[in-house]
Amino acid sequence: MATGELKIMSMVSMVVVMAVVVLSMFHGVGAEPQVPCYFIFGDSLVDNGNNNELQSLARANYLPYGIDFQGGPTGRFSNGKTTVDVVGELLGFDDYIPPYATASGQEILRGVNFASAAAGIREETGQQLGARISFNGQVQNYQSTVSQVVDILGNEDEAANYLSKCIYSIGLGSNDYLNNYFMPQYYSTSRQFTPEQYADVLIQQYTQQLRSLYNYGARKMVLYGVGQIGCSPNQLAQNSPDGTTCVENVNSAIQILNNRLKSLVDQLNNQLPDARFIYIDSYGIFQDIISRPSSFGFRVTNAGCCGVGRNNGQITCLPFQPACPNRREYLFWDAFHPTEAGNAVVARRAYSAQSSLDAYPIDIQRLAQI
Repeated sequence: MATGELKIMSMVSMVVVMAVVVLSMFHGVGAEPQVPCYFIFGDSLVDNGNNNELQSLARANYLPYGIDFQGGPTGRFSNGKTTVDVVGELLGFDDYIPPYATASGQEILRGVNFASAAAGIREETGQQLGARISFNGQVQNYQSTVSQVVDILGNEDEAANYLSKCIYSIGLGSNDYLNNYFMPQYYSTSRQFTPEQYADVLIQQYTQQLRSLYNYGARKMVLYGVGQIGCSPNQLAQNSPDGTTCVENVNSAIQILNNRLKSLVDQLNNQLPDARFIYIDSYGIFQDIISRPSSFGFRVTNAGCCGVGRNNGQITCLPFQPACPNRREYLFWDAFHPTEAGNAVVARRAYSAQSSLDAYPIDIQRLAQI
C-alpha cells in the first residue's frame, strides 16, 4: 500500500474517532448528571417499590403494572415510567433512583426515593388502605439516610455541602383529599374544616415538614402542586353525571391548596437562607392536556387504560387484567394514575417550562444550574 494511501486512511480514522467523541458528548454518554443526587418524596404517583413489602392494598408490584417498563412490575403505579423517572433522565442520571426499601451503601449518594402509595401530609391519611409511609415517616427515613451520607463522606460539613447541590422532589396532598377529606365514611375532616380551613391546616403541617428537610441539608426543593383529581377516572365514575364533566367541588378544593402552596414557595425562599424552592403547576398542565388532548397525542382522557366499572374508574387494575393496547393514546393508566405518556408531559414541562405558569419562579433545569 502506498504511503499516501496510509496517510489518507489514518486521517479518515482520526476524523471518525473525533466524530464519535463529538457525538458521544451530544448524547451524554458517560456524562455526569446535572446534580450529584436526586431525592424523591411523595405518594403513589412516584412510589417505585417502597410499598411492595407492606401490608397494604396500595401496591402495584404485579402485571399489568409495569407492562411497558424495562424491568416489568416494580411497584410503580403506571404502565411504565413515572414523572420523577423522566425528570431523572432529563437531569442526566443513567439509572433510576432506588427505593428506600432496597437502597444501600454508596448508591444512596445518587439519591433515594422515599415515596409511598397512599401517603399524605396528614398522618392518618390513607389508613383505610393499610400500611403506608406518611410524609412524616418519609422525612424520618431521609434523616437516617443523611446520617449514612455523613458516615460515607466523613463529616457533616462535607455532607451539607454535597446535599445542598441535590434536587429534592416533593409531591404530596392528593391523598389528603382523595383518601381523607372526600371520604367522609372514614374520616371526619370534611365535617371539621371548610375547604379553606383544611388547606390552611395542610399547609401549616407541610411547612414544618419542609423545614425539617431544610434542617437536614435540603436546599433545592421542587414542590409539585396537586393535579386535577376531579378529572380522574375515579372521580368521573363516582361523581360526574355524564362521565366526562370534571367534579368541580373536588377541583376547587385542590386549587385552594395549590394557591397556598405557590405562596409558600415565596415565603420559604424569603425566610430560609440559601433555600431555592420552586412550584410546579401540575394542575394547570393537566388542564392543558384535557382541554386539547390531540395536541399531546391523546385520544382518551376520561377513562383508565385498565380498571373496573364505569370509566375503568372504580378501582385500580386487577392482577393480570388485560390492558388497552393503545396505551400511548390514554392519559390515565388506571382509576387514579397517569400513563407513562401522561407522566412524560408533566415531567418535560416541569424540567423545561413551556409557559411561565408551568414552573414558579424557575423550572427544574434552571434550579439544577444554580
